[in-house]
Amino acid sequence: MAPEYREEPCRTALNRVKGMGFPWSLNPYMGCVHRCTYCYVRAYERRADRPSDDRYGASIRVKINVAEVLRRELARRSWQREHVAIGAATDPYQPAEGRYRLTRACLIALAEFRTPASLITRGPMVIRDIDVLQALARRAGARVSFSVPTLDRDVWRRTEPGTAPPHQRLRALKALVNAGIEAGVGVAPILPGIGDRPEQLEAVVRAARDAGATHLWCNVLHLHEGTREHFLACLARDWPEERARYERLYARPYLPAAEAEPIRRRVDALRARHDIADRRAIRLTPPAEPEQIPLVI
Repeated sequence: MAPEYREEPCRTALNRVKGMGFPWSLNPYMGCVHRCTYCYVRAYERRADRPSDDRYGASIRVKINVAEVLRRELARRSWQREHVAIGAATDPYQPAEGRYRLTRACLIALAEFRTPASLITRGPMVIRDIDVLQALARRAGARVSFSVPTLDRDVWRRTEPGTAPPHQRLRALKALVNAGIEAGVGVAPILPGIGDRPEQLEAVVRAARDAGATHLWCNVLHLHEGTREHFLACLARDWPEERARYERLYARPYLPAAEAEPIRRRVDALRARHDIADRRAIRLTPPAEPEQIPLVI
């Protein structure tokens, strides 16, 4: 069934964030057609009394005025040009972006107001905006992370039914790095017993290195109420032999440290072995004349 797109204006664009490693977030869309079975946003939907089951992703809110609102917020005297994270709650390069181009418009605004930004995506469409990301990188700083939990095609198909294949994301990563943009991989979320075998993790890290990733990080699955129920139902369908184990491991939202830390250490060791830590993209030479930011949205 095709998703419903609801064009709704927003009153604010930037959201103050606490305890997340970045001070501000920005989401041009709410809801996501990727329908990842483990998506942590399902938990927020449950708390807001919105569907967190298979109906999540069937209705997408399009903040049609988000770029205009963002410009007003960035123009305030009080704005300190703090880091803005794009896509913390929904993918900024899901298919709707091809039509609405809201993420691109927001990136142009951030570049014009010299505000550093990062974004996380599963969408190869990001390469469309290489020109704006280059301008943002020169003027303030830009960093892109591609979520690639696994290269296992069966795991990918079952857990991320609406996303582009992982290898397409890695090709997009390579294009960004070749254009001088900091771009790397988030191996997240790692699914215990499903995506955490040593050879599975090494395949992702090796592919990230081959694509030129400038950074790599990981996170292990967590299951809050709303996400937990949906994920366990999908687990019973796709990996029924794992259901009882997951109910035991995730009696609380986060995997016990005794289970999670060995996975993180394994990824850390792989990152060091494949020499990804502290890489840098090719430096872009700042323009000699005042730069014209791309205005074509």
